[in-house]
Amino acid sequence: MKESSNLLFDLVLFGGTGDLSMRKLLPALYQLYRTTPFHASTRIIAVGRTAPSKEAFLHRVQDKLEQHLPQDSWDTVSWQQFAKHLNCVSIEADKTESYRNLIPLLSEDQRPRVFYFSTHSSLYATIASSLGALGLITPCARVVLEKPIGRDLNTARNISGQMSNYFTESQIYRIDHYLGKETVQNLLVLRFANPLFESLWNHHYIDHIQITISESIGVESRGEFYEETGALRDIVQNHLLQLLCILAMEPPPNIEPDRIRDEKLKVLYALKPLLGDDIARSVVRGQYSAGAIKGKDCIGYTEEEGVSEHSTIETFVAMKVMIDNMRWSGVPFYLRTGKRLPSRSCEIVVQFKEIPHWIFDTVRGQLMSNQLVITLQPDESITLRLCGKRLGPGMDVRTVDLNLNPNSRGNKRSADAYERLLLDVVKGDQTLFVRQDELEQAWHWIDPILLDWESTTSPPEYYACGSWGPAGSTLLLAKDGRLWHEGATG
Repeated sequence: MKESSNLLFDLVLFGGTGDLSMRKLLPALYQLYRTTPFHASTRIIAVGRTAPSKEAFLHRVQDKLEQHLPQDSWDTVSWQQFAKHLNCVSIEADKTESYRNLIPLLSEDQRPRVFYFSTHSSLYATIASSLGALGLITPCARVVLEKPIGRDLNTARNISGQMSNYFTESQIYRIDHYLGKETVQNLLVLRFANPLFESLWNHHYIDHIQITISESIGVESRGEFYEETGALRDIVQNHLLQLLCILAMEPPPNIEPDRIRDEKLKVLYALKPLLGDDIARSVVRGQYSAGAIKGKDCIGYTEEEGVSEHSTIETFVAMKVMIDNMRWSGVPFYLRTGKRLPSRSCEIVVQFKEIPHWIFDTVRGQLMSNQLVITLQPDESITLRLCGKRLGPGMDVRTVDLNLNPNSRGNKRSADAYERLLLDVVKGDQTLFVRQDELEQAWHWIDPILLDWESTTSPPEYYACGSWGPAGSTLLLAKDGRLWHEGATG
């Protein structure tokens, strides 16, 4: 491959010595390097409050790569070449002069210059201001912002306003790594390239849709962060609502970034507001207490480091969401997320309605109605569950699973979500990133729930570690005559 065709960019990782960078971003960049070689002058600069020596930094990165990468992805030669692109500098976020440490490491040509803000959103404006003051924001600059952006609508708007002083909207990439998953993108193709699905994708044929994001871990070392955030801000406002938008959006006229984001925004506008008594009826707030997961004892949330013993912060949310438009009238979307649940998973279940008249001898209740099951983690897959005849005499009906995973017949590695999204940033493709109006409308819908919880003295419902959440979560579906899908709960 010619050097001129290799990826040419500068990437500055603020928070570059932190957990997200070491666990996700640098492994993704290493994988990207292996599939799409970098230009010799491409630079990746990790920024920390205190920077180790380059030798110590590279040793730590190597340890993390070996720890977090699949075994077949690591090779010494690739690492040695990749390491040539890495640098580490010390910057104090609130001291503009310290940002001068970046200048010798940044190129002077008009290559893409990516600033990745892997920090608390309260620092975004401070970092941008210092970069601007030193003239480091070039016309080819891009900035990547991690969620959650703000704590509510007002703070999100303030951050957006401050960022707009230094970056245009076309330079701002609000990242949601779930949108970078191959299966989420394939869902758009399944919906809009196949009349089989698109003709059934409405209230006439779909009974309900479930979206679950579960984690088996607790807050670990992020107790102070979680005390300021909670599951509603951390997962529902971004990941769950973005997945809901992909599932519910109307067909865009084309796949240009803004046309897709226009349709997602329409879904957010159509969400039925949850206000007053509707919140108590449609939203479950939970917090994990002591228990066990796979035989290992776990402490409760209020026993975690950095957490108040009287905390009412939610570590679990389940909710019933309705969309007020023609396509989805009467179809509930059940959203659920929580920490210290039995397993780590992300699953979407599209439950189709039962056939109106059953003609076979097989007891209908023994069979599962048609489902489209989309698994995003731990492994990505798409499965269509249908009814088929069991082999042999008679007309014994059974459930048949059809694998719709496009990579099931090949050995090609699917790109990690961060790997795909980082490449999109370098190329200037905003399709899989969240626009400012999407962000603000999501907060607009979430804010009344936050205000209701902050005004109440009632504690959250408690659930034992290793369970699938509080009893109210089961009741939320049971009162509608439904159950949470077993795939996400077993």
